[in-house]
Amino acid sequence: MWIPTEHEKYGVVIASFRGTVPYGLSLEIGDTVQILEKCDGWYRGFALKNPNIKGIFPSSYVHLKNACVKNKGQFEMVIPTEDSVITEMTSTLRDWGTMWKQLYVRNEGDLFHRLWHIMNEILDLRRQVLVGHLTHDRMKDVKRHITARLDWGNEQLGLDLVPRKEYAMVDPEDISITELYRLMEHRHRKKDTPVQASSHHLFVQMKSLMCSNLGEELEVIFSLFDSKENRPISERFFLRLNRNGLPKAPDKPERHCSLFVDLGSSELRKDIYITVHIIRIGRMGAGEKKNACSVQYRRPFGCAVLSIADLLTGETKDDLVLKVYMCNTESEWYQIHENIIKKLNARYNLTGSNAGLAVSLQLLHGDIEQIRREYSSVFSHGVSITRKLGFSDIIMPGEMRNDLYITVERGEFEKGGKSVARNVEVTMFIVDSNGQPLKDFISFGSGEPPASEYHSFVLYHNNSPRWSELLKLPIPVDKFRGSHIRFEFRHCSTKEKGEKKLFGFSFVPLMQEDGRTLPDGTHELIVHKCEENTNLQDTTRYLKLPFSKVIFLGNNNQTMKATKESFWITSFLCSTKLTQNGDMLDLLKWRTHPDKITGCLSKLKEIDGSEIVKFLQDTLDTLFGILDENSQKYGSKVFDSLVHIINLLQDSKFHHFKPVMDTYIESHFAGALAYRDLIKVLKWYVDRITEAERQEHIQEVLKAQEYIFKYIVQSRRLFSLATGGQNEEEFRCCIQELLMSVRFFLSQESKGTGALSQSQAVFLSSFPAVYSELLKLFDVREVANLVQDTLGSLPTIMHVDDSLQAIKLQCIGKTVESQLYTNPDSRYILLPVVLHHLHIHLQEQKDLIMCARILSNVFCLIKKNSSEKSVLEEIDVIVASLLDILLRTILEITSRPQASSSAMRLQFQDVTGEFVACLLSLLRQMTDRHYQQLLNSFSTKEELRDFLLQIFTVFRILIRPEMFPKDWTVMRLVANNVIITTVLYLSDALRKNFLNENFDYKIWDSYFYLAVIFINQLCLQLEMFTPSKKKKVLEKYGDMRVTMGCEIFSMWQNLGEHKLHFIPALIGPFLEVTLIPQPDLRNVMIPIFHDMMDWEQRRSGNFKQVEAKLIDKLDSLMSEGKGDETYRELFNSIIPLFGPYPSLLKKIERETWRESGVSLIATVTRLMERLLDYRDCMKIGEVDGKKIGCTVSLLNFYKTELNKEEMYIRYIHKLYDLHLKAQNFTEAAYTLLLYDELLEWSDRPLREFLTYPMQTEWQRKEHLHLTIIQNFDRGKCWENGIILCRKIAEQYESYYDYRNLSKMRMMEASLYDKIMDQQRLEPEFFRVGFYGKKFPFFLRNKEFVCRGHDYERLEAFQQRMLNEFPHAIAMQHANQPDETIFQAEAQYLQIYAVTPIPESQEVLQREGVPDNIKSFYKVNHIWKFRYDRPFHKGTKDKENEFKSLWVERTSLYLVQSLPGISRWFEVEKREVVEMSPLENAMEVLENKNQQLKTLISQCQTRQMQNINPLTMCLNGVIDAAVNGGVSRYQEAFFVKDYILSHPEDGEKIARLRELMLEQAQILEFGLAVHEKFVPQDMRPLHKKLVDQFFVMKSSFGIQEFPACIQASPVHFPNGSPRVCRNSAPASMSPDGTRVIPRRSPLSYPAVNRYSSSSLSSQASAEPSPSTSSLSSTHSASPNVTSSAPSSARASPLLSDKHKHSRENSCLSPRDRPCSAIYPTPVEPSQRMLFNHIGDGALPRSDPNLSAPEKAVNPTPSSWSLDSGKEAKNMSDSGKLISPPVPPRPTQTASPARHTTSVSPSPAGRSPLKVQGSVQSFTPSPVEYNSPGLSSNSPVLSGSYSSGISSLSRCSTSETSGFENQANEQSVPVPVPVPVPVPVPSFSGSEEPVRKESKTPPPYSVYERTLRRPVPLPHSLSIPVTSEPPALPPKPLAARSSHLENGTRRTDPGPRPRPLPRKVSQL
Repeated sequence: MWIPTEHEKYGVVIASFRGTVPYGLSLEIGDTVQILEKCDGWYRGFALKNPNIKGIFPSSYVHLKNACVKNKGQFEMVIPTEDSVITEMTSTLRDWGTMWKQLYVRNEGDLFHRLWHIMNEILDLRRQVLVGHLTHDRMKDVKRHITARLDWGNEQLGLDLVPRKEYAMVDPEDISITELYRLMEHRHRKKDTPVQASSHHLFVQMKSLMCSNLGEELEVIFSLFDSKENRPISERFFLRLNRNGLPKAPDKPERHCSLFVDLGSSELRKDIYITVHIIRIGRMGAGEKKNACSVQYRRPFGCAVLSIADLLTGETKDDLVLKVYMCNTESEWYQIHENIIKKLNARYNLTGSNAGLAVSLQLLHGDIEQIRREYSSVFSHGVSITRKLGFSDIIMPGEMRNDLYITVERGEFEKGGKSVARNVEVTMFIVDSNGQPLKDFISFGSGEPPASEYHSFVLYHNNSPRWSELLKLPIPVDKFRGSHIRFEFRHCSTKEKGEKKLFGFSFVPLMQEDGRTLPDGTHELIVHKCEENTNLQDTTRYLKLPFSKVIFLGNNNQTMKATKESFWITSFLCSTKLTQNGDMLDLLKWRTHPDKITGCLSKLKEIDGSEIVKFLQDTLDTLFGILDENSQKYGSKVFDSLVHIINLLQDSKFHHFKPVMDTYIESHFAGALAYRDLIKVLKWYVDRITEAERQEHIQEVLKAQEYIFKYIVQSRRLFSLATGGQNEEEFRCCIQELLMSVRFFLSQESKGTGALSQSQAVFLSSFPAVYSELLKLFDVREVANLVQDTLGSLPTIMHVDDSLQAIKLQCIGKTVESQLYTNPDSRYILLPVVLHHLHIHLQEQKDLIMCARILSNVFCLIKKNSSEKSVLEEIDVIVASLLDILLRTILEITSRPQASSSAMRLQFQDVTGEFVACLLSLLRQMTDRHYQQLLNSFSTKEELRDFLLQIFTVFRILIRPEMFPKDWTVMRLVANNVIITTVLYLSDALRKNFLNENFDYKIWDSYFYLAVIFINQLCLQLEMFTPSKKKKVLEKYGDMRVTMGCEIFSMWQNLGEHKLHFIPALIGPFLEVTLIPQPDLRNVMIPIFHDMMDWEQRRSGNFKQVEAKLIDKLDSLMSEGKGDETYRELFNSIIPLFGPYPSLLKKIERETWRESGVSLIATVTRLMERLLDYRDCMKIGEVDGKKIGCTVSLLNFYKTELNKEEMYIRYIHKLYDLHLKAQNFTEAAYTLLLYDELLEWSDRPLREFLTYPMQTEWQRKEHLHLTIIQNFDRGKCWENGIILCRKIAEQYESYYDYRNLSKMRMMEASLYDKIMDQQRLEPEFFRVGFYGKKFPFFLRNKEFVCRGHDYERLEAFQQRMLNEFPHAIAMQHANQPDETIFQAEAQYLQIYAVTPIPESQEVLQREGVPDNIKSFYKVNHIWKFRYDRPFHKGTKDKENEFKSLWVERTSLYLVQSLPGISRWFEVEKREVVEMSPLENAMEVLENKNQQLKTLISQCQTRQMQNINPLTMCLNGVIDAAVNGGVSRYQEAFFVKDYILSHPEDGEKIARLRELMLEQAQILEFGLAVHEKFVPQDMRPLHKKLVDQFFVMKSSFGIQEFPACIQASPVHFPNGSPRVCRNSAPASMSPDGTRVIPRRSPLSYPAVNRYSSSSLSSQASAEPSPSTSSLSSTHSASPNVTSSAPSSARASPLLSDKHKHSRENSCLSPRDRPCSAIYPTPVEPSQRMLFNHIGDGALPRSDPNLSAPEKAVNPTPSSWSLDSGKEAKNMSDSGKLISPPVPPRPTQTASPARHTTSVSPSPAGRSPLKVQGSVQSFTPSPVEYNSPGLSSNSPVLSGSYSSGISSLSRCSTSETSGFENQANEQSVPVPVPVPVPVPVPSFSGSEEPVRKESKTPPPYSVYERTLRRPVPLPHSLSIPVTSEPPALPPKPLAARSSHLENGTRRTDPGPRPRPLPRKVSQL
């Protein structure tokens, strides 16, 4: 049976449990669980990470932990009773864990590893805390480390700042908001601005002396030197080096490491230097022989210097090498460091051995204890401490020092009978009063133990040596009296013996007879002469002698001769026990000289402070002893001395002696009667304040009042103890009188001198310190009343001295902070005074920082949740006094402009934050009663209105993101909780007072605006929080957004008819609220939109305003990142919403206006779909292609569906910017044209918009034109630029602006030059299908054709698309996907290359047009694309697969032509037809023939630099033919079985045979040309080709061609008839079947060169099969070297081995075969080649021609090598039709595009009856109902050769030029014939401008053209013979004239283009 648990409530999972049992709860190790019930070793409960799922788990898997339970029962809450630091650590580490892994994913390696180390450290520290064996201090230390690391990690990860008190997290509910603010602010400040350390320390480690020739031991002495004051500021660090230059005691770090301690901040400057003096121990001369002398001397070696400024960067200077210098003369040694610092180079140079001193230096900051903690390793190894000279900046009480510093300065000695100067060595001893030397009291420096004697270094031959060596003598105090220092002087011989001879001595006593020590300063000592054997052990013999020259000269002026030799020393005493001051000694011994008391007390002020504090207790005892002795006589003097000492302790140097005085008062003070005299004198001074002229002394007295009161109170307590409380009333009266005097002097106003106000300020500064003393003797209420009276006496006038006002406020502040104020009784008494002064200052906006601090303290003391009457009353008082002024203050300071300096700005933020915290504290502590009282206190509605507006405005300010730092989420949540509570109270007042007839729009608007920005706050968006943080917030505050949303809904419902005031103003704000992804909030808010639509419908009969506002706002909000897919569904769904309200759609459907309502919802939903896609695509990191596609989709939606002109134009410019960024200059130009189309050439003024200034419409359109031209130029789309140049030139011309007109014409000319001179790459085109629901809406289940980048082929494009959509799956087939793919929750990409089908063939078919021009028309303005897919129908013949190889030809029609405003456009329509194997074979052969002709022509006209392409092509065709290429077609289609089974294909079979013969003919001619140009090394290959060609001919059954064919096997355009230069062949001639003989191309006389059209009237009746075979104008492009184009156009199914590389072809990549309707234009190489050769009777597919015009006479073409004369296109009626020139665009409509779906089933036709004899294999032209689409799909072919191979793609040309013609016997399929577009011609002058009903886009290049004959250059002609051979009859020459009514596929009419629309002022 399951039993509820009592104690087992909380546990941690110690082993993972899979939960496989029934009702089992799956648990991971480390999860925390809350246990509800138990039963037989099982628990039932839930994991805290997912409390909604409950289940059972084994009790053995859980480790129980102590916890306390809140709210026992169903909603109980378990809190672990562990240390709060542990709890925080655990939850923080859990949060960090997931974020830490994300760092790795984001490749933030540095932070990843640092955080890993910190987490390990925290875990280690956590372990220490949990073990619980730490001492209290160690525990505090560990917690400090833990919290520091937690804060660091939180800051690095961008988590919230945690408020803490004593290292534990603080619950914001348990403290006042002002205290919370202070905690947060303190932690923030601590984080931002580290406190500057006031104490600094220099760590020095000696490494070695690097020197080439040492050989002697050394002494190295470090010290710090102040070059500004020219003195050392530290003791010395002394160490010894061995002969190798290394420390002598490496095992003792304290001997070679030292810490120079207690450097003040003032000493960290560049003129403080580290000086290093090096002394060698050895021979006198460095170069002396080793055996010269055995005695060792200290001799100067070198000096090094380093400025401390070099260490201020904070880096450790490891292995620093200092240069060592030596002075030029030894006499300068004492100041060598100064010379180096001053850079007096003449006085020193580098040591001869180039010595370098290796040291390690580091500057440490903080007090010495902190350094010991942080650098414990330094201290644990050992380090010597080097002090500053003298006392440190701050003297600590209890510090025991007695150090005498002696500097051995210099000496003046006589020669002593020597010829040279002496080598003087000084030896020093300390001798005690008994004459015995004191042992080990001479310290050379830290790092070296003290010695008993000192030997100076020796300067060679110097009678005036200067040493300047500093020594420290730490002599104990008890040894000081009677001791003296003796200096002995010896001459050091340099002779062999090296003896040292004593020649004199000096001495100096340490203490004078009167008890004073040796005074500080320099002393000139007498050198007493003596002999070597003089016994100095008997001190009595010389102590009677004078020691100082000063004393000696003063006593005996007659013995000057005996005192020539002198010795100077400098002494400096640093002692806490001895004094050199006689006045101090006199005062302390006052009883011995009573008559000197007055003088001693007067001189006390002159004594140095350090001397007084040394003897503080003794001095105070002396003063109170004198007071007790004679208070009448000395009372005032003692009082003044006491004041002097008290104020001395205010000095920062002696500040630490205050505790000494406190201790003295508590423990040692014994003046029980002193209080009377102290009160009396103090009152006397206070009474004199108002009268005294000089108040300096009085101010000193007032400054000391704290300690004076301490003495008074302690004295009174001692008196009461002694007397049992006598004279109590008298004492009270004295105090009362004293305070009355004070109140009187405080109430006085300054009369202009300012001295009085200064005294008042001094008193107020120290007065609060007196409260605690008075409380020792008086009751709390008494003291409170005394203080209230005193503070109440202050004048309240604000215009008096500002400094006094500030001091007054500081006094109030100290009062609030004092112990007195913490008591509730006294607080209630003092509060009115405090509030009164605060109110005055806040009203004047003065001293705001102090006011804020006082207010904060006031609220800190009023605890929340306290129902005590006193607290409620205090809140009453504060609300009445301060709420209004507090609101005004916050408004005032937040509306000020922020200060420029960062310090001022920080201060501004601080004061704002504190006032805000005060306001929040006050509001949180207000109860219902307080709110009621507040609202009832307003006498009029105007006052209430002003108050509400004010508080709503303040709340809006509080919600601002910049109000608190970004990581202060705790503070923001508390603030929001207070705001929403207050708003709920105030909304009642709003409803009651400002509805119906009292309706006030402003206040309601302010309310709604506040509510909206409250809900939209970033800190309330719980969806962005981690799960644990979200859980905590919901538990503590709930979701405050929903609460506020319900309040908005409630208030909206109360408005009634006043709702109309807020429509449409509130649509945007409410929409913003609904975009928040909180379901409850959305359910509450969305019904409001129905209400708005309903009210707007009632008012104006529609809701256009609502719709417009909704759409505008939706765009701006969603682009900011708001809204999601769920919101779109919710808006359009039928899910029931909040409460009784149905869904928005259902609600609208019930209304009378449901149609427009539902339409609006549908529009908004579709807009949201696009906006969501747009936002997703615009994210950083997304590819440009996706962004552009999405922007195009949105732009079109705004234009077509919403008609939002301004939004449309905005997105045009966004798209333009995207194109420029992606360097899509052509697309950028087309995009900007959309805006240009909306403008006209008018002078209408336009407002400033986007980046455009205010200007006229004409100026803006001109600017746009120029920008577009520039972009067309950069995109190499020069033809379009030319059109715009002409348009703008027309405008300049109409305004007679010839200057600009000239520039524009020059620009136009430059664009023509670029067309001819610069190379343009032709892009590839790719069809892309996006299938699956995971694609953005604008791509989903749609297919597009994309224009590739330069040089981009299929593989590169596929890779790019897969990179753009990394989750997409590439489909490996080209079939249309099924419905399952469409509906799949995935992304599928289907990509293959397609062939563009140019719309206009006119330019492409015209002969003589350079390829530079044609290349533009091949790939621009393309609406239609084609793709071929080979497949086998029926059974596949393994022997010959061509029998069943069909081709599925797919035509794609786009919504817009490419290029356009995007690189890709959606496919609008697709058509599919199938080509039979025979038709496929015909097309392949045609393409290969065309390619061969092109290459041969290029070779003939010398356009090819290299013959290799022709060689490869010939080799491929001939080799394949020999090895079974074309023969496969013979086997497949020429066999009897096929002919019998396909009787309808007779004509096609004939045509195929004709093409095969034509190919043989072309090959023969090609070989002839090849032989002419082939290089010598390729001759063998040529021979092989010729041999193979004859084999190939024999396989065709051809032995010899007819003579005419042999003579002229191939017909070239140079000498051939040029049929239809304007793409409109001449009408068919009835007698057009005549045959004329043709000469050999080499024997034509120039006079006989005719074009084909000129020959058409004389054509023979026997058509030539060869010429017929060459008649197709729609031939393969040169790059189609096989039946399959290159791999880039292959189907995804094709394996690589079947794809032929483009490199092999060496041809232009763009030339694709095309249909008869849209033939692919030819290369420049084809310019001289056949254009319309052969069967001129075949109709052309120009949509601009009527059917009769499409029929031409069948004429044999002369295919020759020479260039023809001007072509003349003659119809049978003799009408001359001029060929066109390249188009000159005019303002006309572009030709109509004609497209219509055609049945995919081919309709066969019978061969036409031909008059005259026809060869047996004469082919017939064939028609099948093909849509005429180019193909680039693979067919099965396998070699780079004949165009007939098993695995290749079908060529992209049509099967023949005779497409869509019907036979006489065939049944025609009626298809409407398009109406021809008339082609106007004009010459000379410009065509007048005509505006038609349908104006083309300004960038249309299909303009009307001027047509005139273009002669070919004569240089290209080749002379021919005069006897042309006879031509064989041409098959199918006779065509009946009724063909014009034959079946033809017609294209649909032109696409409608929207007319330009005007833009209002944009």
